[in-house]
Amino acid sequence: MISLQTIMKQIKDLKPIPAVANQLLAVVDNPDSSIEDIANVIQYDLVITASILKTCNSAYFGLKNPVESIKDAVNLLGTDQVIELAVIKSGVKALSGSQEGYGLTQGEMWKYSVSSAVAAKQVAVKLSLKNKNTLFTAALIKDIGKIILEKHVSNASQEITHLVETQNVSFLEAEKEILGIDHAELGAMIAKTWKLSPRIVNIIRHHHLADEGKIYDKEIAAVYLADCICMMMGNGVGSDGLAYRFKHQVMKVLNLSATDVLIIIAEFGINMQEVELLLHMT
Repeated sequence: MISLQTIMKQIKDLKPIPAVANQLLAVVDNPDSSIEDIANVIQYDLVITASILKTCNSAYFGLKNPVESIKDAVNLLGTDQVIELAVIKSGVKALSGSQEGYGLTQGEMWKYSVSSAVAAKQVAVKLSLKNKNTLFTAALIKDIGKIILEKHVSNASQEITHLVETQNVSFLEAEKEILGIDHAELGAMIAKTWKLSPRIVNIIRHHHLADEGKIYDKEIAAVYLADCICMMMGNGVGSDGLAYRFKHQVMKVLNLSATDVLIIIAEFGINMQEVELLLHMT
């Protein structure tokens, strides 16, 4: 078991995502917000602003006149894409690195997190959910608890594996049993400490649908399905993904067919290529 004191100290030591991500979502959630409001939030983070402007002024776009402001970037890329880039750039430092306890090598969790965010937004669009940018962010950082737990999981790997194999439980359940906390619980604690919205905290806490009553929350179910889609495609499987339990009821709750999921997967490949291309320009 890990003591609460140890956990709180490690949360305090964890490098937070920039405040711009939370501020940006608050602006986007306001239906009266304008391009100027979005630009005003992003422009005060010099690193993110420089990165987005560098993307817009790359040879890919071949502009005659360089983009000089976030407002110009929004006009070029569109509001959604600028928000995605800003949120992704906000999370890169926190999510980079390896999580050996979970069987994830250098960069694998980061790539998986971005993939999950892209898939979650696609599911949100398919379901006409209003808070697609919030779901994008929640999916991106939902496994942040693994950053802290990975060393503890590594030290208890034999116990966790034994429990999974002999008791037919999920990795998450074994994690909770052996360590006293699972990465979804810890992730929600981190998100709350970072003062992210209650909606994001709730999604992170329940993204594995361990509490099956949460399956009827379409936002949580959408992020859960995005997670499953990434695993089906072999992204970020890791050791916990090998002991995953897919809850088929989620398809009924979201009113999606197997064909709908296949269409989402097909579109995901195209969307992910576009995101990766933009990221590689920065």
